[in-house]
Amino acid sequence: VLCDLEMPGERGIDLVKALQPRMPEVAVVMVSGRNDMSVITDCLEQGAYGYIFKPFQVREILVQIRGALRRQRLEKDAKNREGELFRMVLEQTQVIRESREEVALRLLSAAGFRDQETGMHVRRIGLYAAELAQLLGKPGEWIEDIRLAAPMHDIGKIGVPDAVLQKRGPLDDEEWAVMRRHPLIGAAMLKGSKVPFMAMAARIAACHHEKWDGSGYPRGTAGERIPLEARITTIVDVFDALSNARHYKRAWSDEEVRAELLACKGRHFDPGLVDVFLGAWDTFARILRENPDREETLDLDDGFIAEGA
Repeated sequence: VLCDLEMPGERGIDLVKALQPRMPEVAVVMVSGRNDMSVITDCLEQGAYGYIFKPFQVREILVQIRGALRRQRLEKDAKNREGELFRMVLEQTQVIRESREEVALRLLSAAGFRDQETGMHVRRIGLYAAELAQLLGKPGEWIEDIRLAAPMHDIGKIGVPDAVLQKRGPLDDEEWAVMRRHPLIGAAMLKGSKVPFMAMAARIAACHHEKWDGSGYPRGTAGERIPLEARITTIVDVFDALSNARHYKRAWSDEEVRAELLACKGRHFDPGLVDVFLGAWDTFARILRENPDREETLDLDDGFIAEGA
């Protein structure tokens, strides 16, 4: 676009300002008889690609147009490269995130062969925890980290002997002492990682049996000294455990679960988290409903061995 600086009605510079956001692919060259450096500078700062004085020669016009189009093309190519680079970064970030998630799920799968918890239970724990973190206004990365970290809360049970872990009846005092070591075992397994969600998982594993009033284990930590991610995991873990049937118990009704959470508010659970959780009850009930337990079997097909032989 060749645009005169002075026109009937609005000035040419106003046209430049209007064109830029609406038609960024258009290169504008200003034409004027005013040889005023401040005016020229203003035009270029507002997005003009060139400035021609009147009277002018045709050759001068062609030089300015070619220069403007060349610059505009270079800017367009740079934006395209920037967009492609951004897309590649997003794709690579997703690959890394999925790889980390798979490592976590594989580790949980190994623990699941010894524990009685289902794969859907640990999945739900991550979904509940992420939802509660979002309700608390936590940033996106923190929400994603707790979605991956919270399911690893009981990873330490992999270090508990079968005689204790899989005992059908009630545990005696000595067996309870052994069982209560699993938070420390889990924390020891996960600690030292530079991956944020693994570091968070270590804190959750260590503290998910602590209670708001300090009566929990393994250290008797109380109140806000318990990491927020562990306090979140504690309440969603209890909610899911009560809401689902196990070989040793029936599934509790919504009313019974609500009553239990309220009864434990300020004792077992962070009272503020209980309020937020109960205020969004329908959301957590939907997650529970959409991710039911199902029978899980191990695929023992050894075809991959033959393929690799």
